[in-house]
Amino acid sequence: MALFDAVGGLELDVESVSTQRRETPVSTDFVRVTTTVVLTGGGETGSGEDVTYDAKAHDDFPELEERGRTTLEEYSARLERYGFDDYRRWAFESAGLDLALRLTGRSLGDVVGRGYRPVRFVVSTRHDIRPWLDVDPQLEFKVDPVSDWTGDYMGEIAAAGRVRVLDMKGQYHGTPVDQPPDARLYRAAVELFPEAIIEDPALTDETREPLSGAASRLSWDAPIHSIADIEARDPRYVNIKPSRFGTVRRLFDAIDHCEATGITMYGGGQFELGVGRSQIQVLASLFYADSPNDVAPGAYNEGEPRPGLPKSPLGAPNRVGF
Repeated sequence: MALFDAVGGLELDVESVSTQRRETPVSTDFVRVTTTVVLTGGGETGSGEDVTYDAKAHDDFPELEERGRTTLEEYSARLERYGFDDYRRWAFESAGLDLALRLTGRSLGDVVGRGYRPVRFVVSTRHDIRPWLDVDPQLEFKVDPVSDWTGDYMGEIAAAGRVRVLDMKGQYHGTPVDQPPDARLYRAAVELFPEAIIEDPALTDETREPLSGAASRLSWDAPIHSIADIEARDPRYVNIKPSRFGTVRRLFDAIDHCEATGITMYGGGQFELGVGRSQIQVLASLFYADSPNDVAPGAYNEGEPRPGLPKSPLGAPNRVGF
């Protein structure tokens, strides 16, 4: 049975809708803002998180008029008329799934017939990994190479043997994290990290040659919103970020497709500040627990390397709801 078929018929009863804004300063010029959507009904509450990066987009959050008894599939269909982008749509969809599960008193794993497993995670950083390794030598990492990284520096962090994913940021355009194509950087990444996944490279005349020996290690993240996006790239690896898919159906259909075609999935985060973080950990636990998941507890995004943070793997998160 398809994954969505297991949840689409779940009933939910929406009596009220509210929102909770969260924010945290990341740097002097960036404050991370997210909005939690809260659906209440039948004595239960379901939550989902809007991870839109533009802080202004969280002002004057739109009202949702949908109320009453329905199914998750019908609720999702009604959301079409609002024209939400994927990040906002996912907030309402995941809140709906959470409420529907809580009204049944069941966990997502129970409903889809999957067992929860401990979650392997990596720490995502643009900075030197060695201070983290001084605190915990067993940590694994997803790093974002940039053009000012020297070959010597890359060789030093490669020698640690703890980098699992290189996010080249070549599929981002007009964002603060853009990394333009750089043949030298790509060649160093391929040669110095011979076993690491290479995520979101820019495929240009300049970069194709350095990447030619790493075709089996390429992965995609930013362009992936549906099965069609996956099929267009025919990858061996895919970063699954639920908020990019927008709807529960598109997400679950993509997971079904990857499992059927042998594509290795790993989870990705969006700097969630609330319930969205635990939800991506739940999905990782059910569907790709052993992969290098970029779903580390939010504490890793707060402050400098320090002892006492949760260690990988995280305990299996079996609980009612999403």
